[in-house]
Amino acid sequence: MSAVQTSPTPVVRGYQAGTWVIDPVHSEVGFTVRHLMVSKVRGRFGDFSGTIVTTDDPLASSVHAVVELASVDTGNADRDAHLRSADFFETEQHHTLEFRSTGVRAEGDGFVVDGELSLHGVTRPVSLALEINGFQAATPFGDSRVGFSATASIDRRDFGIVYNAALEGGGVALSNTVNVHLEVEAVLQEAVADAPAA
Repeated sequence: MSAVQTSPTPVVRGYQAGTWVIDPVHSEVGFTVRHLMVSKVRGRFGDFSGTIVTTDDPLASSVHAVVELASVDTGNADRDAHLRSADFFETEQHHTLEFRSTGVRAEGDGFVVDGELSLHGVTRPVSLALEINGFQAATPFGDSRVGFSATASIDRRDFGIVYNAALEGGGVALSNTVNVHLEVEAVLQEAVADAPAA
């Protein structure tokens, strides 16, 4: 995977190279959308999976994640059914959302993960602002774990999801901007030993 460095790579305490699998019990894939121009509706997906590979050079790391769109949950069954319909996700035809990274770069005190997001039959470039919350080499579960937070904003129209309704007082029922927020905890599957010094 190519890496484009825009600033010095931040030092990550306890950093460990390896292959990590997302623990869905301790992770969250969520989103917010502005509703009726006055409030925000929050939602999440309950079924997702992914693998993160951290390398000796953090900027060469990668991630691949898949979300089951039918697992959407906004706390309202009718709204969730509408989101699964042809007006939005069209889950009978498009089952998953998929993100595959194409590069990692340093930015300020954190990182940006560039990648391709596939949704509703469309693939577009999307960048995630990434914060590494830490590495834990020995947990009460008898394993090693890492935690990340990530955010992104996407325009749903870029993915062919254009349903909306005009309001009598002006504006529309739903914003086109969807704010995505991720809280990820992943379990080490295979450690990678540090490369020997030259």
